[in-house]
Amino acid sequence: MQAWDINNGGAQLTHPLAWCLGCPRIISRSQWGARAPKSRVPLKTPVPFVIIHHTEGNPCTSQASCSRQVKGIQNYHMNTQRWSDIGYNFLIGEDGNVYEGRGWSTMGAHAKNWNSKSLGFSFLGSFTSRVPNNAALNAGKSLIQCAVSKGFLSRSYTLKGHRNVNPTSCPGNALYGVISKWPRFKA
Repeated sequence: MQAWDINNGGAQLTHPLAWCLGCPRIISRSQWGARAPKSRVPLKTPVPFVIIHHTEGNPCTSQASCSRQVKGIQNYHMNTQRWSDIGYNFLIGEDGNVYEGRGWSTMGAHAKNWNSKSLGFSFLGSFTSRVPNNAALNAGKSLIQCAVSKGFLSRSYTLKGHRNVNPTSCPGNALYGVISKWPRFKA
């Protein structure tokens, strides 16, 4: 059995169970043009936490512009920060798509002292004074449910903003105000 995703007008083969698992459309690393990681550390799943971030960059509303943003973030993380790969497990665009970062089973580099026990999901853009659009917010909520359904995130998970685990203003005041009302949030 095969499933087709005709989101944004382009037919694309997706995992046959993606819809059943409540998963959003995930743009793979090869689809957005990722570089190969320098190394990978396995993530022991299911993890008990999901941590929400924002990239503090430009907004994006198309797969092409979001892919450019994600590539730029990967280059910054690998070239400037000297990390092995992009830091986040997944990134969420205002085009309604999710972009695979390190994925489900590789430890991220997104929240010091929390990487081994969490998935890091980052919204593409700056959300200090505005909230992401509904397409992005719905994709984010769907991604959390997908992580639970696939067994990568504990059913009894706790949702946190980056500021709840590290000294930062991330994920921005406006986005933080939204996620603080989501199920399973705990500061």
